[in-house]
Amino acid sequence: MGIAYVVGQIAVKDEGKWAEYRSKVPETFGPWGGEPVFRGKQFAALAGQCPHADVVVLRFPSTDALESWFKSPAYQALIPLRDAAAEVVLTAYEA
Repeated sequence: MGIAYVVGQIAVKDEGKWAEYRSKVPETFGPWGGEPVFRGKQFAALAGQCPHADVVVLRFPSTDALESWFKSPAYQALIPLRDAAAEVVLTAYEA
């Protein structure tokens, strides 16, 4: 299995809660080897429309690691905070 990526498209609703969520996510990577690749803000839609202004990309060593991280109790516990803080679309990709 190849390297796996999570792409998050984000529309922040509450900056304070979003900052709290962002500070806690890296703690959940633990044994799954997740790491942030980049975070950014959209400055232009070159083709089509994207309603989410922010993006984050996370890398994991495998699809199994990515799925295990996402299903982990540590990450699942953050989902209510994430949902209160922002509208988030998470998609997973294998490279």
